[in-house]
Amino acid sequence: MSNITVAQCLQLAFELERVSDSARLDIEIILCHILQKNRTWLFTWPDKTLTTEQQKLFDDFLLRRKSGEPIAHIIGQREFWSLPLAVNNSTLIPRPDTELLVETTLELFANDKFDQARSCLDLGTGTGAIVLALASEKSHWQLLGVDKSADAVALAEQNRKKLNFNHVTVQQSDWFTQIVLREFDVIVSNPPYIDPQDPHLDQGDVRFEPRSALIADNHGLSDIEFIIHEGWNYLRSEGWLLLEHGYDQGEAVRELLRARGFVAVETRCDLGGNERVSLGKKLQEPT
Repeated sequence: MSNITVAQCLQLAFELERVSDSARLDIEIILCHILQKNRTWLFTWPDKTLTTEQQKLFDDFLLRRKSGEPIAHIIGQREFWSLPLAVNNSTLIPRPDTELLVETTLELFANDKFDQARSCLDLGTGTGAIVLALASEKSHWQLLGVDKSADAVALAEQNRKKLNFNHVTVQQSDWFTQIVLREFDVIVSNPPYIDPQDPHLDQGDVRFEPRSALIADNHGLSDIEFIIHEGWNYLRSEGWLLLEHGYDQGEAVRELLRARGFVAVETRCDLGGNERVSLGKKLQEPT
């Protein structure tokens, strides 16, 4: 047995303060993963010692976190909408702010009957976080998640199988290129929306994520503009398009939606009060 205890491990949180705003939580998550225990157990049994193998793993994880590597990549998992999702460096790590996209979508169809069938498309699905979160709430929906990256598709399919969501399909497609259905009830997307010149790209977790999933030309708006223009053709009448975007892009996205003919256009704010999700409804072909 090793001499290091759970309490001693927790005390090492100070070593992460330079790279993390949640150093203590980072250590707790690492320990929970290594020990396969919950956080309550850590506080109940602080004097428990780690085995030699566990301590070796802890030291390795701590070193990786000190280098700035995201916790989600270190333990290979991130929770989203209370779903445990496998993650890796092939795509974005699901963020809490993106749950707003799920919440807003569910709100739009809140008056449906329990067994109302709907069709949903998630563009740039990544880990599958959005489409799988919706699937967890809507067992009668048919949901499709697509991604340009074969590695991301494989990851999303892995998560789909683990959750046993048979009403979800995951496939490879560069936006709409491989999509046959033309009458979705709702299209959702968290596309790349960061300006390539944004200095934040060299800070924090995004340093470890693929640039292709983060950046877009035209000050971060090129992919959003394309989805708005083409998405119209894949929505049924009264179908909805919802997009996550940058905190300073709400006005521009609303203008793009209205210019394409969408109505009931609005923007929702995230937990930080920033404009984060914009949406619009298709009623008829624009004149």
